[in-house]
Amino acid sequence: MEVVEPNLASLALQNAKRSKLLFASIPAESPRKKLRLTQDPVEEQREKDALSLRLHAEYRNLQVLPPALAQKQANAAGARKRAKKQPASDSTAAAPDDQKAQKLIEGIAEKAPAQESTALVQIRRPPPGSNAYTPSQALSTVRAQATQQIKPEWHPPWKLMRVISGHLGWVRALAVEPNNQWFASGAGDRTIKIWDLATGNLRLTLTGHISTVRGLAVSPRHPYLFSCGEDKMVKCWDLETNRVIRHYHGHLSGVYTLALHPTLDVLVTGGRDGAVRVWDMRTRSNVHVMSGHRGTIADVKCQEADPQVISGSLDSTVRLWDLAAGKTMGVLTHHKKGVRALAVHPTEFTFATGSTNSIKQWKCPEGAFMGNFEGHNAIINSLAVNEDVLFSGGDNGSMSFWDWKSGHRFQSLDSIAQPGSLDAEAGIMSSTFDRTGLRLIVGETDKTIKIWKQDEKATPETHPLDWKPTLGRGKF
Repeated sequence: MEVVEPNLASLALQNAKRSKLLFASIPAESPRKKLRLTQDPVEEQREKDALSLRLHAEYRNLQVLPPALAQKQANAAGARKRAKKQPASDSTAAAPDDQKAQKLIEGIAEKAPAQESTALVQIRRPPPGSNAYTPSQALSTVRAQATQQIKPEWHPPWKLMRVISGHLGWVRALAVEPNNQWFASGAGDRTIKIWDLATGNLRLTLTGHISTVRGLAVSPRHPYLFSCGEDKMVKCWDLETNRVIRHYHGHLSGVYTLALHPTLDVLVTGGRDGAVRVWDMRTRSNVHVMSGHRGTIADVKCQEADPQVISGSLDSTVRLWDLAAGKTMGVLTHHKKGVRALAVHPTEFTFATGSTNSIKQWKCPEGAFMGNFEGHNAIINSLAVNEDVLFSGGDNGSMSFWDWKSGHRFQSLDSIAQPGSLDAEAGIMSSTFDRTGLRLIVGETDKTIKIWKQDEKATPETHPLDWKPTLGRGKF
């Protein structure tokens, strides 16, 4: 039986044709002309028509340059010709393939059918003779549709009202009592001091902790003050006798934060052991040990509706907890550094989290991201919010005041350490608004407590709103 060998020439042409389809053609000389792959004029015409359709669909709207660009291109071409001083014969001489391509492109307008472009974005050309071609107009229209900017409300600037001295260590915790008559402060000197809010006078000093006091909370429904510290202790103080009546034992390391539930008789604490512990206020029993964080818990907040417990940790995450089941409802992993501060809005179903160079706003109950408060580049140690203003305090003494709805920072300043302190001791450790939201109480590393209030004499004319729309934040 005779074996028919394949034609080597045909195999070589087929292989070259596949290579030509996969790779770009050689600029110097056309592969079709070099290899003589296509000899059928019908196929050449079909390929020519297909190329015409593609060029027409992609470049139909860009055939004519804007007048300004056309003039600029003409000037540049004239300058190049004058610089090179080439003879006319050289400029008119062109390769046969270039002439073929030129004819192909020139004949597009007449031969291509009038069909709609399939491009996703079409640029509307200005009428002939008009020089008002601004591509930024079309871009700004698209951006305006994509995000709707919120103009911030005007807020009077905040000014320093009073400086209270008395502690011998960093002021790490603050709490205002429900009737807005006094507030408590805890510091590195292991004491808890009660101050009159109106006058700033010292009312009482409570001793009992053997290490830094890190957290304070005043119960709105009981005559109780709760405190926690780096000595692993959680104490309940009876404000009628000014004595400790309960201890809550269970934390394995320092307790850095605590919060009271607004309606239930439970206490929530967190600290270096990475566990959020829920305590029955009266029986002192540990109801839940909610584990999940892999680092120190820096702040814990409670609210009436789910998620009833929100915790921020130095493992860069924020966890939303189901208090009934004692399990995690959701984990927010947007922050890159440890989350040191939380602030729950008093009326809206929203909250804010603070990390190094980052403050973010979230919507409950699922923890949907709402936006960033951009501009405070520091280690954020403390956050506080009233009806419409968010305060953020940095480790370097920087302070920022934000419009809650728009995220606009309307005031930023640096705290000044009291005389006798180092400049490095100007740091914000704790902050809280009073019950009216008209006074801001700030605890600092220069061992002082500073009280801020709004400037009554300020008006929109004397302190105009310095706001420029950006693409960083839209309306939700």
